[in-house]
Amino acid sequence: EVHLVESGGKLVQNGGSLKISCVASGFTFSDHWMHWVRQAPRKGLEWLGTISENGETTRYDAIARGRFITSRDNDKNTLYLHMTNLKPEDTATYSCAVDVFSGSYLDSRFRGQGTKVIVSS
Repeated sequence: EVHLVESGGKLVQNGGSLKISCVASGFTFSDHWMHWVRQAPRKGLEWLGTISENGETTRYDAIARGRFITSRDNDKNTLYLHMTNLKPEDTATYSCAVDVFSGSYLDSRFRGQGTKVIVSS
């Protein structure tokens, strides 16, 4: 069973930076691409980016590109998202998801509960 636990979310100031983590278990972490998504209050799920099994390839949505960087440590089964120049509109619950099939990040079975990030204006 896929188990993903995010941590590190907190209140940050406008323009600040934050690094959040996701610890994976229940599957072979190093065999899978991983995703980051977020959900703001009263809004739908937004895909932020993805990283390949070995961490050498990353792709980002326009909302994340240039401000967010994802990385991973396969020895620790841990995924990271380093966010910079945070804005109030980045306030959301951030979750990681394992890539099992196309669009699997939309399935809550393959996604963590998330960690809340609040950016003050």
